Amino acid sequence: MLQETLRHLPDRPGVYLFKDSEDKIIYVGKAVSLKNRVRSYFHATSGQSPKVALMMEKAADLEYIITDSEIEALILESNLIKTHYPRYNILLRDDKSYPFLKVTLGEDFPRVHITRRVLKDGAKYFGPYTRVGAVNETLKLIGRLFPLRTCRDKILQPKSRPCLNYHIGRCLAPCAGLVDKENYRARIKEVILFLEGRQEEVVKKLRDRMEQAAENMEFELAARLRDQIIAIEEVLEKQKIVSCSGEDQDIVAAVVEQGQAAVMVFFVRGGKLLGRDSFSLKIPGDESAQEVVNSFLKQYYHSADFIPGEILISSELDDEAEVLSRWLSEKKGTRVHIRRPKRGEKRKLVEMAAQNAQMALEEALLRAESIRDGSKDVTELGDILGLIGRPVRMECYDISNIQGAETVASMAVFVEGRPATEEYRHFKIKTVVGQNDFAAMHEVLDRRFRRSKEEKELIRLGLLSTKKAGFSVLPDLVIVDGGKGQLSAAREAMEKNGVSDIPLFALAKEEELIFKPGEEYPLRLPIDSKALYLLQRIRDEAHRFAVAYHRQLRTKRNLKSLLDEIEGVGKVRKRALLKAYPTIQSLAEADVDDLAGIPGMNRKTALEVAKYFETNK
Repeated sequence: MLQETLRHLPDRPGVYLFKDSEDKIIYVGKAVSLKNRVRSYFHATSGQSPKVALMMEKAADLEYIITDSEIEALILESNLIKTHYPRYNILLRDDKSYPFLKVTLGEDFPRVHITRRVLKDGAKYFGPYTRVGAVNETLKLIGRLFPLRTCRDKILQPKSRPCLNYHIGRCLAPCAGLVDKENYRARIKEVILFLEGRQEEVVKKLRDRMEQAAENMEFELAARLRDQIIAIEEVLEKQKIVSCSGEDQDIVAAVVEQGQAAVMVFFVRGGKLLGRDSFSLKIPGDESAQEVVNSFLKQYYHSADFIPGEILISSELDDEAEVLSRWLSEKKGTRVHIRRPKRGEKRKLVEMAAQNAQMALEEALLRAESIRDGSKDVTELGDILGLIGRPVRMECYDISNIQGAETVASMAVFVEGRPATEEYRHFKIKTVVGQNDFAAMHEVLDRRFRRSKEEKELIRLGLLSTKKAGFSVLPDLVIVDGGKGQLSAAREAMEKNGVSDIPLFALAKEEELIFKPGEEYPLRLPIDSKALYLLQRIRDEAHRFAVAYHRQLRTKRNLKSLLDEIEGVGKVRKRALLKAYPTIQSLAEADVDDLAGIPGMNRKTALEVAKYFETNK
C-alpha cells in the first residue's frame, strides 16, 4: 500500500502523514512538492538521522492532502499537529491547557475573563499565558483600571439599580441603563489596546476625554479619568524601554540540550518590554535549535490572537522564514517580518532571550536529574533506618481536623523517591467522635490494610482487576505524621491486620525526630541529610493532601448552606448544582445559560442563583 501511494504522489504542495501499523499518525509534514519531499525519505537511508530512520521503520502507511499553496500547506500542517500530536513531530507541551484572556466581543456589553478554550466565536483572545498567576494578575489589573462588568450573564439582564461595583467605580452599570453600548464599547477598545501593549494610546484617549470633561464642567468625571491615567502611567513606569522606535516585537530564542528544548519569548509592545513566557517542547530526536524555532513558530502563532510586526529569532530558518512571514502577514493583515539580527540592539535582545532560555532549560534538567537521583536517596534512607531492602514504595499518613470537626486523613505515596499522585488516597473518619488523632490514625491504617486483604481475595477470584484495586499493593515502608501516640495507634492497626512485618516509623514536626516502635529514643538525622529531606517531602505531601481534602469538605458544607438561602433551590436542585459546581468559586463564576442547562434547573432559578452570588460578592 505504501509503495502504491508513492507511485502516485503529485508534484504539488500539500501535507503528508505517516501512519504506523495501528493506523496512528506518527508524523505530519508539509512540502512544496509532495512527490519530491516524500520520496526523499526512501532514498539514501544511510544518511538519515536516527529519528527519521526509526520513524521510517515504524511507518506502515502514507496519506497526503494537496493544497493550492505552500502557505495553505503550512496552515494545514499546524492544524493536524495540534489535533493529533504525532510522536515524531516537535511538540509544544500542554499547549491546550494554557489559559487565555477572553474579551467577549460577541456580547452587547462584553466582559473580560479567563478561559482555556479558544473558539471561533467572534471573541478576542490574548495569550497563551504559561503562568496562571500572570493571567490572574493581568485580570485584576484590568479590573482596577477599567470599569467593566464582571457579572456572568451572556445576555445582560436589566436591573432596577446597580450593584456595589458601580458605586466603587469598578463598573459602568450597563444592567441599570447607566451607559449605552457605544460608550461601553469605547472602553472595551481601550482594554484591547492595553492588552496589546499599546498603553500610550490608551493614555492619549483618556487624556482627551479628561480635557473634554473639564471643558464641559464635568469635574467628577474628569477626576476619575485623571486617576485612571495616573494608574496606567504607574504601570508604564515599571516597563523597560528596549526600543526608541516604538515597535511591536516578539523575541524568540530556543536552546536544545540532552534531548530537551526550551523556548523563551519576550514581548515588546510600543518599544517596551512587557513580559516573557517560557515553553517546553517535546523533541523526538536530535533536532537542532533551528528546527525547534521553526516548529515553535508554527504552533505558537497558529492560535495567537495578536501578531507583532516583527519577530526576532535566534536561529536562521532559510527558506522557511519567507513562507512563515507570508502566512503571518496574511493572518495579521499587514507585513510581518521574521529576522535573525546579526548586530546592534536587536541582536542583544535575542541574546538576552537565549540566556533566559538556557537558564530555564538548565532548571528543567536539574529537576529531571533530581528525580533520577531520588533512587539514591531511597537507598540511603533504607540504610539509615536499618531496613532489609530498599523502600521502593513508601506510604505516609496524616490526620487533619479543626476542633474535631470533619476529621479526615490522607495517604501519600512515593515510588522510587518520587510522588505517585495517582496512588494518593483520602479518608473521611467514620468511627471517631471529637478530636482524637490517635484513634483516627488507628481507623485509617485498619481500613487501609483490611481493604488490601479484601482486594487481594477479589483479585484471586477474578472479581476485581489489578488496575481497579487501589490498596492491593503493600508498601515497603509506612510513615505516620506525629509522635509516639500516632506510632502506637498505627502499630496496633497493622498487627490487627497481620502486616506488622512492614517497617513503621513516625516523623514528628518541628524537631523532625524519627520514632521507631520499641525504641525509647528517637533518631535525629543531620539537617542536610537527603534521607531526611525525602521523609519531609512525603510527610509534607500527606499533610497538603489532607488539608486540601478537609478544605474541600468545608467548602462543600458552606456551599450547601449558601444554597439553602436561594429561593427555588430545593434538595434535588442543590444536589445537581453541587455535582456540577463543587466549589463556591466555580458556582459563582458560572454563566446563567450553563446553570439553566443543569438537570432539574430552569432559567428563573438560574437567574436567582446568579443574582445571589452577584449580590454577595
